[in-house]
Amino acid sequence: MPDSQPHANGERVLADLNALRAVGAYKTGVHKPTFSEPHKQSLEWLAQKLAEAGLIATIDGIGNVFGKSAKAGPKLLAGSHLESQNYAGWLDGPLGVVYALEAARVLNNDPFVKGAVEVAAWCDEEGHFGSFLGSRSYVGQVTEAEIDAARDRTNGRTMRDALGDMGLAGRARITAEPGRHVGYLEAHIEQGDTLESGKLAIGVVTSIVGIWQYRINFTGEQNHAGTTRMAVRKDAGLALAKFCVAIDERFPAACGPRTVWTTGRITLDPGAPSIIPGGAEMLFQIRDEDPSVIARLEDLLRTMADEVNARGPCNASVEKLRTGAPAMMNPGFQDAIEAASKALAGGRSLRMPSGAGHDAQMLASIMPAGMLFVPSIGGISHHWTENTNDADIATGAQVFVDACRRILGG
Repeated sequence: MPDSQPHANGERVLADLNALRAVGAYKTGVHKPTFSEPHKQSLEWLAQKLAEAGLIATIDGIGNVFGKSAKAGPKLLAGSHLESQNYAGWLDGPLGVVYALEAARVLNNDPFVKGAVEVAAWCDEEGHFGSFLGSRSYVGQVTEAEIDAARDRTNGRTMRDALGDMGLAGRARITAEPGRHVGYLEAHIEQGDTLESGKLAIGVVTSIVGIWQYRINFTGEQNHAGTTRMAVRKDAGLALAKFCVAIDERFPAACGPRTVWTTGRITLDPGAPSIIPGGAEMLFQIRDEDPSVIARLEDLLRTMADEVNARGPCNASVEKLRTGAPAMMNPGFQDAIEAASKALAGGRSLRMPSGAGHDAQMLASIMPAGMLFVPSIGGISHHWTENTNDADIATGAQVFVDACRRILGG
């Protein structure tokens, strides 16, 4: 590649990221839940930046933002999301959107680059109203009935009301145009410490794990906490606690090398200090890139529930809420990212799976997809202390833009 080729402007990338950080600022992070006022302002900010970059900007009926190019030739779609988890980090999502914007600025005006980068900011990747609603809508997986039923997990607001407040009620949702894009590329902070601990600059994502989610219910008998003898209690909360411990004791023998599992929420019914819980619920999640491992663990989970039922005094049931097939990233895109890293980051890259879900796994169902990671300081994410060194952000931008160039054939 000739040295005269234009590259990403690191200072401009950092300025954009800090401008987004100022919208909905919370401590050193942001509080920017889906369809909140800060989220709306961020979408409008992006639409303006896309127009300034010569793209045709549109916000569709589910809150996705698109920047389309009129340039002839192949198109590469790139992006991420702009909303945040509650009281969380400033880079989770916006980094990928700003990298995509920068790639469009640099490459779409370069006569030596065939085609153009188009930009997308997917709505609700963080799942305030559902599961990857924006990117799933784009690939044709979201029905109007699902939107009708969606509620904000924090305050119960309906998605229809939220779309109305955003000024998007009745607006059409945009779906993928077959054959328009050669693929999709997304950048993201790693959200782990593999790159930082290895003194590496770039993660070349090989696959995105599948996420399987379960509701496990325990039924006992509600009774008085002071007058019911221990020997005759049917304490659903105690049954749940024992089940959690049993999972950690028995899963390691059946899991894969990178399997993780989490009990993310426990609810006791009625949840009063002087009442023995008659019901208990746990939301449980398993992540792995191998569906056969998940199938084995799910069988074990159901066997353990059967054992609870046989043993008593409480009953247990397992309900599968979500099945998330893993997504493989395109080998050619991986090669392009690695080649860009060798050219611009001293080859300090590592091929690695993603343990977190991303919009790229939805796009991978309809087109070639790839992902690039940059380091996370301390591996922290989904918290307002999330951060990445400015130098790593700038290096990541250089590699991302160059990877886009290579994919487009420039």
